[in-house]
Amino acid sequence: MARTRDFSRVSGAGTRVACPSHVELCSYFLGRALEAATATPIRAAASIIGCIGFVMPRMLWPVLAVALCAPGLKAQSDQTENILRQAISLHQAGNVEGAIPKYEAYLKARPDSMLALANLGAAYAHVGRYGDAISEYKKALASEPGNAPIEMNLALAYYKSGQIDDAAKTLQKVHQVSPADTRPTLLLADCWLAMGKNKEVIDLMSPVAERQPDDLAVAYLLGTALVRDNQVERGQVVIDKILRNGDSAEARLLLGTTKLGAMDFAGALQDLTKAVELNPKLPDVYSYYGLALLRTGDAAGAENAFRQELASNPNDFNANLQIGVLLKQDENYEGALKYLRHALDIRPGDLAVRYQIASIDFARGGAEQARKELESIVKESPKFTEAHVTLATVYYRLKRKDDGDRERATVAALNAEAQEKQPGVHVK
Repeated sequence: MARTRDFSRVSGAGTRVACPSHVELCSYFLGRALEAATATPIRAAASIIGCIGFVMPRMLWPVLAVALCAPGLKAQSDQTENILRQAISLHQAGNVEGAIPKYEAYLKARPDSMLALANLGAAYAHVGRYGDAISEYKKALASEPGNAPIEMNLALAYYKSGQIDDAAKTLQKVHQVSPADTRPTLLLADCWLAMGKNKEVIDLMSPVAERQPDDLAVAYLLGTALVRDNQVERGQVVIDKILRNGDSAEARLLLGTTKLGAMDFAGALQDLTKAVELNPKLPDVYSYYGLALLRTGDAAGAENAFRQELASNPNDFNANLQIGVLLKQDENYEGALKYLRHALDIRPGDLAVRYQIASIDFARGGAEQARKELESIVKESPKFTEAHVTLATVYYRLKRKDDGDRERATVAALNAEAQEKQPGVHVK
C-alpha cells in the first residue's frame, strides 16, 4: 500500500518548510577559487599563523591554521625532535597517514606541544577522524587558550562530525575576536540556519549585506533566512538580486524552497526538478526535491531523494527527519529512531523531532515515557496541536480520563482558532 502522510504532523509546533541551510550553496557564487587543500603544516617565520586556511565545509576542507616553522626547530640531534621533523616532512608532502604515527610518537614524549597537537588534529581531520581531531584541538587550546585559528579548525571539525551546536558556539568565539572576517561569519550563519535560528542569521548577515551588497554568498544566506522566517517581501528582494545573475541550479533551489514555504507545491516541484537536472550534486537539492515530492503525493520518490541527499551529506536535517517519519509509518521503529536521533543531534531540542520520537515510544508501549516528553513539548509549544492530540490519547491509555478530556478541549480550541484564521465565511 502506498504511504500517505499529513506533512503538518512532521512540521508541527509552528515549524515551516525550511530553505537551504548550508554555506556550501554559496560556493556557486564564491566560485571555485579555493581549491581543495590538504591539511598540511605551513612553513612560516612565526609558530602561529594569524590567518585561516578557510574553505567551504563538505565540499572543501581547510588547510591547517597552525604551522611549525622549520627554522624554529632548533637544530638538535635529539631523536625526539627528529621524529617531529619527519612528521612535518611527511605532512607537507601529502602523506598525512604516514605523518599521524610520527606525531603520535612525538607527543608521547612531548605531550604539551601545542604545535604537534594542532598538526595532529589537522591530520586526523584530513582522514575523517573528526572525534580524534576535536580531542587534539582541545588539548592545543588548553595550551594556548583563545587561539583563533585553532578555534576555527575546531569549529570545522565539529561541523563535519555533525555537532552543529558545538560548531556554532565555537564560531561565535572566533567571530567575536574577528567580527570583520566574513569567513567564520558565513559558517556561523550556516550553522544557525541548520539549527533553525533564522532571526539570529538575519541580525548577523544584514550588516554584512550592507557592507558587501554585491556579495552573492552573503545575499544567499540572508535571503534564505528571510524566507525561512516568513519575511517573504524582504527575501524576494534578495532573491531577485541572485536571479539577475542568470538561471542556475542554485537559483532554482532557492525559488523552489520559497514556493514550498508559500505552499505552491506544484511550482516548487517544477523548480526543484530543474535544479536536480542542472546540478544533481548540489548540496541540499535532493533534500528539498524530496519535500516537494512528498507534498505532491509521491512518498516513494521522496524517500529515494532523501537517501540520495544523505549519501552525500549524512548531516542533512530534513532528510534525516523525513526518512525517520516514513520508516515510522512503516512501523520500522528501530530504523526510524536511527534517523530521528541523528536529526536531534543536528538540531538539539527540535520539537518536531522530539514529537516523532515520543510517538514511537507510545507505539512501542512506552506510554509513561511518551507522556513525560509530550507534556514537555506542549509546555514549550502550547499551540502544537498534534502533540496535544497524541497526549490526549496517551492519557486515555493511562486511564487518566480527566487529563485526556482537558487535552481534547485544548485541541478543539486550537482547531477553532485555526479555522477563524482561514479565509471565507465562518459559521458561529
